[in-house]
Amino acid sequence: MRRGRPGALPRGTAGRTLTSVGTAGTDEWTGEWTGERAEGAGGGAASRLWHITLSVSGAEAPLGEVRRALEQLAHDHPFLLTSRYANDHAEIRYWEEARDLHDAAAVALRLWGEHRSTARLPPWEIVGLEVIDRETYHQRIAEGYGPLPATPVGVHPF
Repeated sequence: MRRGRPGALPRGTAGRTLTSVGTAGTDEWTGEWTGERAEGAGGGAASRLWHITLSVSGAEAPLGEVRRALEQLAHDHPFLLTSRYANDHAEIRYWEEARDLHDAAAVALRLWGEHRSTARLPPWEIVGLEVIDRETYHQRIAEGYGPLPATPVGVHPF
């Protein structure tokens, strides 16, 4: 797992603490917060965690460039869990904190475009988006279906 500058908090993490839970020798984060999120000045609604699966595809690109771009995206985006990729498509999974599903989906739909130039991502388009709350994620895992835990964490070929 890549980390930012020593002592620097990832964007949007003030007032809360993450708990990493090891899974089969990985540092998979299961979406559990150990602290309360500080409410904004307006005393807004409490945020929730949403599991995001973003699918993108487009014209073929060299595998090495796709991998390097996704690794840079993982470095730039603090809560990226895993990315799987091929030369013409990729799937990105991560946790997002947002007030509701609409906010989580809006942030997820901006992720690829906002990081396209800084991470030198391929000019692919978003072709799929799944946003589920933490309870649904854990229920699916317990029942043996749904998005499998991100093991191993990181960037991997399909």
